[in-house]
Amino acid sequence: MKKKIIASLLLGSFALLNANGFSKQADKDRKALQAYFEKKFADRKNASTYFPYSTKDELDNNFKWGIKGDEFRLGSYAFDKGGRAQHDEMMDMPPFEDNIDNGKELYEKTPGMKKCFPDPTIAGDYPKYVKGKGVVTLSDAVVSCAKANKLKGWKLTKGKTADLEAYFANASKEKGKRVNVVIDSKEAAAAYERGKKEYYTQRGYLQLSCATCHVQGAGQRVRNEKLSPLFGHTTHFPVYRLKWQGLGTLERRIKGCNKNQGETPHKPGSTWTKELIYFMGYMSNGLPVDGPDIRK
Repeated sequence: MKKKIIASLLLGSFALLNANGFSKQADKDRKALQAYFEKKFADRKNASTYFPYSTKDELDNNFKWGIKGDEFRLGSYAFDKGGRAQHDEMMDMPPFEDNIDNGKELYEKTPGMKKCFPDPTIAGDYPKYVKGKGVVTLSDAVVSCAKANKLKGWKLTKGKTADLEAYFANASKEKGKRVNVVIDSKEAAAAYERGKKEYYTQRGYLQLSCATCHVQGAGQRVRNEKLSPLFGHTTHFPVYRLKWQGLGTLERRIKGCNKNQGETPHKPGSTWTKELIYFMGYMSNGLPVDGPDIRK
C-alpha cells in the first residue's frame, strides 16, 4: 500500500510540473511508447509479429516476458535472461566504482562545482530547456561550469565529466530519484519535436533511423546482443562499456550510434545531439535513475 501511495505522489508531482499544456503531445508520445513496449514484451503470443527472426529456443528460454514500467530502466537486460545473468555477475564488482569515487572528489574539491550544482541528486532532471541557450544536457552543464571556473580538460563524452556524472547518477539512484525532464514553454516543445523528428528519420548510407533499432528492432538480436528499447534508454548513463574499457556519457554513445548508421557523426555539443537527447530523456520520464551501469 505504501509503495502505491509513493508512486501516486511521484506521478502527481510529475503531472504538476508538466501541467502547463506544453508537454501534452510529448506525454501522449511517452504513454504510447510505454504501452507499445509493454505489449511487445507481454508474452509469446505476438512473437511472430515482433520477433520474426528469433528462434523458438531463444523465445522459450532466453526471453523474460511480462515486462512492466520500472523494469525498463535496465534496458535490454530487462528481458534478456542471458544478458541479465552476465550483467548481474559483473555488477558484483562493477568496474566503475573508482569513477564514482573520483566523481565525488571532483564535486567536493573542484572550484565552483558545488556552487553550480548545490544538490548532486540531479541526474534525472537533465536535459533541460533553458531560455536563450536551448537544450542543456548534464554534460553541457558540467563542461560549462568547468569553463566558467577556468578549468581545463573537461570533455562532453568522457573523463572528468563522465566521472562527475557517475557520482550524480549514483547519488540520484540512492535517493530514489526518477527521470523528470520538463517541457515548460513553446520553444521547449519545439525542441522536443525536432529531436523526435530526428530520432525517427532514416539517414546514413544504411538508411537507418534510431527507431529502426530501438523501437521496431528492440529485443531483436544483432550478432549476440539484443537491441535495447527507447523507453528507459537514458536512465542508466553514464555507462561503462567493455568495448571502451571505460566510462562514457550519452553523447559518446550517440556519436557511436551515428557511425553504426553509416552517417558522419554529429558533434556531441551540437544542437542536433542535444535536441535528440531532449526527446530521448522525455521518453524515459517517470522511470528510476539507474546509473551508472555497465554495457558490452
